Parts: sequence; C-alpha cells; structure tokens
Amino acid sequence: MAAAATRAMSATANILEAGQVLGGRFEIQEMLGLGGMGAVYKAYDRDIDRVIALKCIRPELAKDPEITQRFTQELLLARQIAHKNVIRIFDVRDSGGLKFITMEYVEGRDLGSLVEAKGKLPIADSVAITMQICSGLACAHAEGVVHRDLKPSNIMVEPNGRVVVMDFGLARADHIGQMTQTGAVMGTYQYMSPEQAKGTKADARSDIFTIGIILYELLTGKTPYSAESALASLLKRTQEAAVAPSQIDPAIPLPLSAIVAKCLERDVAKRYQTVDDLLNDLKAFQGGSSITAASPKTSQKMLWLVASFVLAGLITVAAIVKWSSSSTGSSATAVHPTVKVLLADFQNNTSDSVFDGTLESSFALAMEGAPFISAYNRTQARKTLNTIDPAANLLNEAGASLVAVREGVNVVISGAVEKLGNGYKISCKAIDPVSSKTLGLAETETNAKSGVLQAVAQLADKMRRVLGDTTPDSSRLQQQETVTSSSLEAVHEYAVAQDFQFSGKWEEALPHYSKAIELDPNMGRAYAGMAAMSANMGRKADAEKYYQTAMAHIDRMSDREKYRTRGGYYLMTRQPEKAIQEFNALVEQYPADAAGPTNLALSYFFTRDMQKAMEQGRRSVDVSPKAVLQRTNLALYSIYAGDYASGAKAAQEVLSANPNSADALGALAIAQTGLGNFSSATATYKKLEALGTRGASMANIGLADLAELQGHSAEAVTLLEKGIAADIAAKESGSAAVKTVALGQAYLSQGDKRKALSAAESAMKLDSQPSVLMAAGDIYVNAGDVVHATKLVTQLSARIEPEPQLYAALLQGAISLSRGQRMEAIQSFEKAQKISNSWLGHFYLGKAYLQNGSFTEADSEFELCLKRRGEASAVFLDDSPTLRLIPPIYYFLARAQEGLKSPAAAESYRTFLKMQPEGSGELITDARHRLEGR
Repeated sequence: MAAAATRAMSATANILEAGQVLGGRFEIQEMLGLGGMGAVYKAYDRDIDRVIALKCIRPELAKDPEITQRFTQELLLARQIAHKNVIRIFDVRDSGGLKFITMEYVEGRDLGSLVEAKGKLPIADSVAITMQICSGLACAHAEGVVHRDLKPSNIMVEPNGRVVVMDFGLARADHIGQMTQTGAVMGTYQYMSPEQAKGTKADARSDIFTIGIILYELLTGKTPYSAESALASLLKRTQEAAVAPSQIDPAIPLPLSAIVAKCLERDVAKRYQTVDDLLNDLKAFQGGSSITAASPKTSQKMLWLVASFVLAGLITVAAIVKWSSSSTGSSATAVHPTVKVLLADFQNNTSDSVFDGTLESSFALAMEGAPFISAYNRTQARKTLNTIDPAANLLNEAGASLVAVREGVNVVISGAVEKLGNGYKISCKAIDPVSSKTLGLAETETNAKSGVLQAVAQLADKMRRVLGDTTPDSSRLQQQETVTSSSLEAVHEYAVAQDFQFSGKWEEALPHYSKAIELDPNMGRAYAGMAAMSANMGRKADAEKYYQTAMAHIDRMSDREKYRTRGGYYLMTRQPEKAIQEFNALVEQYPADAAGPTNLALSYFFTRDMQKAMEQGRRSVDVSPKAVLQRTNLALYSIYAGDYASGAKAAQEVLSANPNSADALGALAIAQTGLGNFSSATATYKKLEALGTRGASMANIGLADLAELQGHSAEAVTLLEKGIAADIAAKESGSAAVKTVALGQAYLSQGDKRKALSAAESAMKLDSQPSVLMAAGDIYVNAGDVVHATKLVTQLSARIEPEPQLYAALLQGAISLSRGQRMEAIQSFEKAQKISNSWLGHFYLGKAYLQNGSFTEADSEFELCLKRRGEASAVFLDDSPTLRLIPPIYYFLARAQEGLKSPAAAESYRTFLKMQPEGSGELITDARHRLEGR
C-alpha cells in the first residue's frame, strides 16, 4: 500500500504546470494525458510559432536503460515514416533532467473515446477510418516498422476526418530485432494477436489482426474476444474463431464481415499477408476493385424489388425485400443454392429508342422462372452506384459489378441488342462480380421486331441453364411461351413506369402504366402496377378497380406475379388470411422470391398476430440488412409485440444510417414511451418535430399521447388544438382526424362531455375511415350519446371488409354495456373477437365481465391486455400512438382483483395512480377513494 502511494506521489510530483517553459522554448499550455510512463502536454513552440505536443518520461523511469531505449526508439522509428496518417515526430530533448519528445499536435478525439461515446460507428465511417489506419500502417510496414501496440486509444480522429496513428513506443523494426526476450508479452491484451499472446514473434500480420479487432469494435460496439479475465481473453483468441460481425449485427454486409474474418484468422498464413491487400479489399467494398476475401456463399441471400405493402408510411409499395434459400419449399432449392442476379443495362446497338431500358425487365422476369433465381432491383442498383461514383450515369457491366460486390449479388448479367438484317440479335454474358470470371454466354436471334420478347424469354432460358437450372424441358417451354405482353412498346412503357414506381414517384408512374395498357390491353401486370400506385396514393376505389382488371388478365402473368398480385390485393382489402395463403404459396414454390417475409409480416400484422409479424419482420431484415423500410417495420412489429427494447434497437439502427428518418424517430419515441423513458421520448419527438410538416404532425400526436398517458389532459388539449390547425392548413385531413379523436378523449378525461361530442363529430367530417368512426363512436358511448353511436354501428356494418365488421361488433357491445345489457355486450364482443383477436376486444370484454361480476374472467382479460400491451401502442394499426389507453387497464384490473378479494388490488391501484400522478377524472378519484378505504 505504501509503495503504491509512493509511486502515485512520484507521478504527480513531476506534472508540469501551464505556463511553465522547457528549454527556454516550449511553453506548456495544458495536459493532454497521463500514463504509467509519463504525461503528454499541449505546448507552444516559440521558435517556430507552432502548437505542438510534448511527450515526457517520468525522471525515475528515465534511469531504466530499457525504458529509455524504448522511448528513444519511438523517435527513431516514427521519424522513418512520412505519411499523413502517422503522427509526425520532430525531436527528442532533455531539459533539467526531463526527457521529452516533441511531435505534431493533433486536434480531435481518440478513437477509443469516440466508440465509447457512440457505442458503434456507422458502417461507412468505420470503413473510412480503417482505410486511413491501413494507409498509415502500410507506409510504416514499408519501412520495416511493426507497431505492435495498435489500439483505439492511440488513434486520433480530427474534426476534418483525418485519422492519425500514434504511439510507436512498442514498435519494432525488422532489421533491429527483438527488444525484449522471446516469450515476453508486449502490448495491450484486448488488441493483441494470437502470436503476441503466445509471446512469439510478431510481424506486420500481427498489426493486421489488431486492425481486424478495431474494425470489429467500430462495426459492432464490442470486442471479439471478451472474457472474464485478461488471460481468458488471450487464450480465447488462440483457440477459437471470433463470432462473425454479421451475426452480431445483421446490418453489417456479408462482404465486410468476411474482410474482418480474414483479418482475424488465427493462422497467420490465412490472414491478409500485407496491409495493402486488406486496403484493396476495403476499397473494393467501397466500390474500388475486386475483393479477395472469402465472398459470402451464393446460397445465402436473394433480393427483388416488388410491389409489397409495408408499415412505414401506412400503405407503401415497392419495398426492398430478400428471401433466404434455407426456407422450406420446392425441391429445386434443396439441390441448388439461391442465386441473386443484377442485370446491367443492355447495350442498344440499334437506332430504335424502344430498346432503351426495355429488355432488362422482361429478361429478369423470365430469369425468375427458376425458383432459385431472384433479380436485384435495377433502380436501387443505380442509386447505390451513384453513392459509389456520383459521376456514373450508366449501369454498365463495370458499374453493375461494383454494386454487386457491395450488395452481395452473386451474378452480373450484361447484354446487347443489334440489328441483324430485318431482324435482331440479342446476346448476354454472366460474370462473377468478385473475380470478373465469365460464367457463361448466350445469344439468340429473331427475324422480326414482333418476335423480340419471345427471343428474350428464350435467351433467359439459356442463361438459367448456365446458372444451373434443371427444370424439365416441358416446364421451361411453357415458361418461354408465357410472355406477359405481345407489344415491345408496351413493355417499354411498363419499364419506364417501374423506374418511377421504385423511385417513389407514383404520380409519374401512372401515365406510363396507362400507356402500356393502351398499347396492350391484356397486360395484366400493368393493371397490377396501376392498382399499387393508386393504393399508395390513397385512391382505394381506383386500386380495387385496377386489381379486379388485373385478375381478369392474370393468365398473362408468370406464376410469381400471380401470387404477388393476389397477395397484394388481399392486403389492400384487408383480407390477411387469404394474403397469408398466397404469400406462403409463393415462398413454397419460389423460395428465392423476396416478397415472402415482408408481405407475410404485414399479413400477420393485420391478423394481429404480432409475434409472427415480428418473426417474419426479423427474417426480412436478416436477409435484407441494408433495407431501411424493413428495419423500420421490424421496429414497429417489435413494439406491437411488446418488445419495446428490440423496437428501440431496430429504430436506432435505422437512425445510425439515416438520422432524419421520420418513421424511425416516430418508432423510437413510441418504444421509449413504452419503456417508461418519457424524457427520452420527448427529446426524440422534438427531433422529429424539426423534420418539416410531416415530422411536426407525427411529433404533435406523439407528445399529446405522452401527455395524456401521464394524466396531463390540459397539456394534451393545447398540443392537439395546435396540431389539428396545422394539419388542416396542410390539407392533411386524415392526420387532423386522428388528432381530433385524441382531443375528444382528452376532453372526456377532463369530464367535458359537450366538447368531447363536438370533437367526435369534427373528426368524422375530416375523415370517415372505419377506425375514425369506431373511435368517434366510443366517445359517443362514453359521453352518453347512444343514438349517434348506434348510427355508426349501422354505417360500419354496411362495409364487407373484416375491419369495419370488427369495429361494428365492438361498438355495438359498448352500446349494450352502457345500457346495462351485460350478456348482449359479451356476445357482441365475442363475435368481434371471432372476426379478429384485437386488443380492444379483450379490453371491452374485461369491462363487460367486470360489470357482470365475473371477476375471474375479467381478471384474465385485463391480464391479457397487459401481456399484449404492445398492441395498445397503436390500437388501430395506423402507427398513431395510443399508449394513453394503458393506464386504465390497471384501474380495471384492480377492480377485478378487488372482486376476487386479492391483496394485489392495492398495488394495481397504486400503479394506476403512479402513472397519472397529476391526473383527474372519475377513475382517478375512485381509485384514490378505494385505496384509502383498504
């Protein structure tokens, strides 16, 4: 103990003070860090008028020859390296017995503190930082200098993004030899290579292993060899492989995960042999040259852009989805791994512009006749290429290969069409984007323009066989004959419409779909496109009309398109059970198709089976880690399944890539509210509020819901009145209606039934959606206006869809319960639950049983409401928060427990009152009275 105190006193006794001048030249400004060997200071060099850094060695350590040698070696070795990513060392000096090194002063933060503050860094930032580390070390290694103690704390990141490798105190030059004896373990254990852990010779490949650890930590926020002790951690890296980063975080692309794995090979012979090799693969990942690291197996993931409905933004189409070959399904996938293909732009070597961008969509559709093949969306590929090379305007073979390497696409197919007498010749080539190796060639000819589409189908059949399709000849012949349009011009218009659709320009897509139909009135998939665009823009009647027409021409679609079209129709019309049948059939017959998991997740969501929705949502993200919509949806599904922590995590992962995602911020705020982190939720809503009109509208209802949840009805009213006015000014009547319903509920909390009734009436004038009618009807019932509520039951019952029928039964039950007709109410609620097993249905049933004196049944229903509390986050499945409905559950649960003479009633009353400490109203008054009387 005394010895430790003496060392501490010795260390502090030699700390330099601000203003102190060394050698008449170096004026100390502040201490930057203090370590076991000494301290580092920021200083002003008077001679050269420059701020520098001083690294001092403690006087008592300066007497140790080995430490002095190591200190001097840092100067000698580092001065050999002249590179922008390596700290510049100026000189070694001695002033009054104090030895110090003068070096470049680097403004910024060390990488260790950066990771500690953020947990992990975005993928692009992680790769960019690692590439700069590699550049600096490549220069050091070229001079024969091995760092041997690389770690985040001695890597600085400047505000302008420059990365600087520092602290060569344990570095060794190959020509100098070992400083320490064989068997000595030198370095920081968390970042040691296996050979360093064993005390054997460490060469440049040891630094590469450490780079792998650092990149792993940047990407995942974790070190790969964490253990209970330093010794256990050291042994772990010598005995077992690290868990792949992509298994820790599915958002990490597989090619990048493979790069990290190659860095972390225990066998140095299997590791990258030079930093330049590693740097080349990182450049390839960013869009440079080919990757040499082990590429992901072709059997893992598939991607296809389809018209699928997704949660974020209510009804949206054209979501990016993937499907894994490990799914159960046809026998083809049992013997053949899935193959993901990207079609480069076919060269149009004719003078006819109709071929521009036309053949690719038909070729991709025909390629997908093989169950194991799926095509990567070309619109998304162009966007990705633009991030790699902003100057690129063509998705040629080279550009497509860059995208394929980044996105894990297995095969790139390029092609060309040229005039051949009166006919045409069409050719194509398949290549491996990683090795640039040609996998196969195919070509076909046609004597007339009218035969081009049939020729494309034949060409695709040849290429499918090149990629391993063993479909029987009879089936392949049938696929060739299933050309979905007879008009090349119609296909051209359809392709233009698809580009607009997948770019989110739905209004612009419609006239091109319409033109395609005009050119080919039997083109079923063009009608399906019209339906999807109409649904996206809220034109449900038009969407239904176009879907019906598409069904009439469904024989002109491929089997995959048939499943997608029927499934999309059933989703739009809220027939989720039928949608599940279609998408399950799609997955079973075409395991490589991407629509399956995303659309199944949404289908299960509409059945209110939130656990299955979350499972399918997670699968969709697993196979499509870069798709923002899928990850945002996973956040919402997780919330509705009651897993608020997972919902928050998924939302934060979206925000790490896109901090201005309104949907992700909205989901995060709901998750934080569900977790009880009200201050965090408020801060998130404030960020959302700053994102423009839509963000402000979403934040307003969120903040109001949060206020009402805590019993602050007056605050909720003020917020909602402001939000309603803003929505009406922006002509967002649907959003205004949702807020007006919430306003009516807030008035009910205050006991103002007149204003509540007025709000209900206003809400229905703004929007007559079934969910608005249901919520307005509930206000009518609670305010005592059963006549108007009954009229709404009639209005809802007239609709044939399941959702309005559900709301009609629930509202009828609420009316019966308000009249004291308990058995009639229970029957209505049970009827509703047969239509859809809703959270609201359990809530109403609990109240009916409670009123009937059936306390055991009531207790069961309210317990179930709490178990399924995630669904109360947005009871109408519209992503508008309704967490304000949760506190009353505790009150009614307490009433049921009280009826059962359970002592748990008191705690339930306390929980209810604790959730709304400043609230008022009948329930709060009654709860306080009952608790005081116990």
